[in-house]
Amino acid sequence: MREIAFEEIPGLVGQEICLSDWLEVDQAMIDRFAAATGDHQWIHVDVPRATAEIGGTIAHGYLTLSLIPRLAESRWRLRGEGRRINYGLDRLRFITPVPSGGRVRLRQTLAAVEPSGEGLRLAIDSVMELDGAARPAFAARNILLIFPG
Repeated sequence: MREIAFEEIPGLVGQEICLSDWLEVDQAMIDRFAAATGDHQWIHVDVPRATAEIGGTIAHGYLTLSLIPRLAESRWRLRGEGRRINYGLDRLRFITPVPSGGRVRLRQTLAAVEPSGEGLRLAIDSVMELDGAARPAFAARNILLIFPG
């Protein structure tokens, strides 16, 4: 776990701040996400049909996106942070479908830091790599507001 002091953040622009371990996205995870969101499209949850038509089920794009906090927080955290607010995403693209049983990991680079009120606005380039694939599952720029605590 990399611990970064709040005041160190501006000096890390351009640096990789996270490379997580691999995480398997299995059918049980996909099914739980479908239950939580109500998205039961057959490509995600109907194993026999998906296997016959597309070679197997695939994870929801938003499921892979929702793994950002889990994977990032396994590798880095801010010392002296009071609160963090997800401000949004820029340039989100779902590039390669994640098959059930596929493994993903998160790679993040701090792209920019700007003052924002009493805190900082971070732009973090996030790429969800897919084990064995030439292209990532997705790429996006996360925008976070962080405040000292």
